[in-house]
Amino acid sequence: MPLFFFTVEQQERAIVERFGKFVRVAGPGLQTKTPFVERVAGRMSLQVEQLNSEIETKTKDNVFVRVKLAVQYQVGADEHKVRDAYYKLDDPEVQMQSYAFDVVRSHIPSMDLDEAYADADTIAQHIQDRLRESMAEYGYDVVKALVTNIEPDQKVKDAMNNINAAQRNQVAAAAQGDAQKTLAVKKAEGERETMRLQGEGVAAERKAIAEGLHESLEIIAQHGLDPKEAMALVALTQYTDMIRALGEGSKTNTILLPHSPSGVGDLMSQIRDGILIGDAVTGANRGTALPPPGTSQ
Repeated sequence: MPLFFFTVEQQERAIVERFGKFVRVAGPGLQTKTPFVERVAGRMSLQVEQLNSEIETKTKDNVFVRVKLAVQYQVGADEHKVRDAYYKLDDPEVQMQSYAFDVVRSHIPSMDLDEAYADADTIAQHIQDRLRESMAEYGYDVVKALVTNIEPDQKVKDAMNNINAAQRNQVAAAAQGDAQKTLAVKKAEGERETMRLQGEGVAAERKAIAEGLHESLEIIAQHGLDPKEAMALVALTQYTDMIRALGEGSKTNTILLPHSPSGVGDLMSQIRDGILIGDAVTGANRGTALPPPGTSQ
């Protein structure tokens, strides 16, 4: 009896029937069949395929979400599984979608939105276990089930983003307040240290001036000069030095002062009178009588 030849591709199986009855599953390679008696009824691919679906449901906190699924499946390589996949199911994707929808709608409504995001892997595992158990009867192996996205309405996402932004702004404001507090404390400490050092500098300067004046008076006394005249001369010298320093430190070219060369003598007299009055007051505080005006001791 002559034979007809046909080929089957790799990762493919051919269903051979004889007068409409299943005979065998032909594997890859060169195959034969009896002419007019047997025929190739169909071919089944063993490659992994993916079913993408989207399910809309509601969470426990009454938020409607769209759950996107990806189910990867293939026909089993065993001959019995190939036969069951070919003869038992007309549209396997519809069957898998029904099982996946049943799992999702039984789990998502018992979770809050945050819990659904956190337990997406758990939901995917439940879908995978349910499909693997149910589709094995029809010759299909479920390789993997994935929850690729849980997407609420855009208004809900905007509200969640606003809440997150407000929380982050609150944390940022607290951190900024702490930073400003630290800067203020450090600034106050720096100003306190500056004022302390300035005070020490002024005290040291005055001490040096006092020591210099003391040494100057001692030198003047050694040369037989009147200490009061010497104090008046020192005061006049400091006054003229002050005027010179004022002129050198000024940003203007002209300085107006109520002063004239002829007033230097008056200034000396005022300084001597001030020293005499100071001595008189000191003497009065010590219990000595003040001399009458115009007289000297």
